[in-house]
Amino acid sequence: MLSTSPISAPFGDPVPNGRAAEVVRGVQRLLAEWGSASLTEVTLANGRRADVMAVGPRGEIIIVEVKSCLQDYATDQKWPEYAPYCDSFFFAVDCDFPQHVIPGDVGLICADGFGGAVIRKAGEQAALTPARRKAVTLGFARLAAARLMRLAEVRRQTGEAGLAGLAGSAADLNELGIGIE
Repeated sequence: MLSTSPISAPFGDPVPNGRAAEVVRGVQRLLAEWGSASLTEVTLANGRRADVMAVGPRGEIIIVEVKSCLQDYATDQKWPEYAPYCDSFFFAVDCDFPQHVIPGDVGLICADGFGGAVIRKAGEQAALTPARRKAVTLGFARLAAARLMRLAEVRRQTGEAGLAGLAGSAADLNELGIGIE
């Protein structure tokens, strides 16, 4: 259950800047190693925006909240509102972050621009209802398609050669574990 129309929403910049951008990049690389497809800045049905959301190979939904510094963590306590929209919740921080302040019942990832590592697995939480899982998964897919469509439009407007090379061939996608049946 994401925002109602990802296609009509403004494109914006779905990637943060600075230190947070490096953590996001590492998180997305780690999620890709797990076989998960991820998006940044995903608005949920409750109006909250997840820094990173991923759908895994078995349909599991992962949300990662990125914290670039202690002040960022201390001033943003909305993260419990993400739990109803995922199977696993993690905080992601850089390796200099004081990890002891992160609650022990959520997952913890340490990441930089090159990758990430799970410091602590995500805790148990209530299972998503089938209806919510379907709504979140469809919303994720629609948002991904809308962003790809917008990227193609930007590339056309700037004279770049369409989407050639962005997704690769079906064999490339299958190698990544993204089979199109």
